[in-house]
Amino acid sequence: MINEGVVNVSYIIATILFILALGGLSNQETARRGNWYGIIGMAIALLATVLSENVTANYGYLILALLVGGTVGIILARRVQMTQMPELVAILHSLVGAAAVAVGFANFMGHGSGFSGIEKTIHDIETYVGILIGAITFAGSVIAFGKLSGRIGGKPLTLPARHWLNLVLLLGAIWFGREFVQQSAAGGGMEPLIIMTVIALLFGIHMVMAIGGADMPVVVSMLNSYSGWAASATGFMLGNDLLIVTGALVGSSGAILSYIMCRAMNRKFLSVIAGGFGTGGGSSAGGSAEEQGEVVPIDTQEAAALLSGAKEVMIIPGYGMAVAQAQHTVYEITKALRAKKVNVRFGIHPVAGRMPGHMNVLLAEAKVPYDIVFEMDEINEDFPDVDVSVVIGANDIVNPSALTDPDSPIAGMPVLECWKGETTIVLKRSMATGYAGVQNPLFFKENTRMLFGDAKETLDEVLKAL
Repeated sequence: MINEGVVNVSYIIATILFILALGGLSNQETARRGNWYGIIGMAIALLATVLSENVTANYGYLILALLVGGTVGIILARRVQMTQMPELVAILHSLVGAAAVAVGFANFMGHGSGFSGIEKTIHDIETYVGILIGAITFAGSVIAFGKLSGRIGGKPLTLPARHWLNLVLLLGAIWFGREFVQQSAAGGGMEPLIIMTVIALLFGIHMVMAIGGADMPVVVSMLNSYSGWAASATGFMLGNDLLIVTGALVGSSGAILSYIMCRAMNRKFLSVIAGGFGTGGGSSAGGSAEEQGEVVPIDTQEAAALLSGAKEVMIIPGYGMAVAQAQHTVYEITKALRAKKVNVRFGIHPVAGRMPGHMNVLLAEAKVPYDIVFEMDEINEDFPDVDVSVVIGANDIVNPSALTDPDSPIAGMPVLECWKGETTIVLKRSMATGYAGVQNPLFFKENTRMLFGDAKETLDEVLKAL
C-alpha cells in the first residue's frame, strides 16, 4: 500500500508524461518516443491506483480484470493490420464510452450516503453528464466502426426533419436531467437515468449515421474528443484528479484536431455534425464519365518508363493504397527511383485515408524516410515543377472540381493540385467515384494516364520494370 501523497506525486508524473506523449506524437520523428512516454505514464498511473489506500479489497477481481484487458490488448495489437487501424480506433473509443456509462451507474447506485445537500446535487449532475457523454460516445463509435469496416454503408442516413429530431432528443436529455436530480434528492432517480441513457444512445447512432463517408476522418477525431470528455466526467464522478486531467487532455486535443481537419476540408464543424456530406461512393455527382470525356490508359511498362525518365516525382497515397497494402512496394519503388537520382517526395492530404494521419502511419510502417513526406500545404506550390505525380488509390483529395465547380459537394475543399505537373499517373481498380461519391475531372485531363488494376499487383509489375 502507498499513501495518498505518493499517489498524488505519481499522478503528477503520469500527467507530465501524457503531455510529453502528445508533444511527441505531433511529429513523425518523435512519435515513437511519444508513444513510450504514454506507455510509461499509463503504467505509473495504473500501479499508483492499484496500490493506493483507496483499493482495500477485491484484489483478485482487479488482477483478473487487468489480465483480461491486457491480454485482449496484446492480441488486438498483434492481429490488427495497419489498414484496419481506423476501425480499431473507433471501437476503442466505444469502450471508453461504455466504461463511462458503467462507472456512472455503479457510482450512482453506491454513493447514496456519501453526499448531502448541494454536494449531492453537484455529484448527481456529474454522474448524469458522464453517462450522457459516455452513451453518445459508445453508440456513435460503434456506428463509426461499422462504417469504417464496411459493415455499414458510407451513405448518410438523412431522415426527414433530422435536425428537429436531434433537438427533441437534446431537450429530452435536459428534461430528464432535471427529473433525475429532483428524484435523486428524494432517494430515487434510476428511471430518468435509464431513459436518458436510451436517448443518448439513439442520439449517438443518429448523429453518426447522418454523416457521410467523406467526413469519416473528422468523425474519428470528434469521437476521440468525446471519449476524452467522457473520461474526464468519470474523473469528476470518482474524484480522481488524474482521470480529470487525462480526459481533458484527450478531449481538448481531439477537439483541436477536429477543427484542423475541418479547416483542411473547408468545412464547418457544425456542418459535419449536421451530416449529409458524402454518399459513400457510387453516385456520379459532378457529371458522368461520358460527359467528362475519355481517359488515356497505360500499362506498367509505360508507367515505369515515365518514372525512369523523370527528375521530380510526387507520390500521393490514398485509401486504395491501404486496402491493397501496397505501402511496402511503394517504398521499394521509391528506393529504386532514388538510386537513379530521381527526387521522390510524398504529398499527404490531411484527410487522406479513414482517420487523421492514416497515410503517415502506413508510410512509417513501410520505413519511408520522414524527410521526404510532406503535408499538402508544404508541397502544393511545387506541382508545376513535378515531372510525374503518382496517385495511388486517391480520389477526392486530388479532385479539381473542389476548386472549379461551386456546385460540387466538395466545393472549397483544398486539394493536392497534381494536374499542374507535367504528367499524372492515377492507379485505380475502376472508374468508380471516391468515398464522397463525386466524379473526378482529373481522370479525363490530357496529361493524366490511368493505370488500372490492384495497386499492389500493378506496382509490383512497375517495380520489376524499373
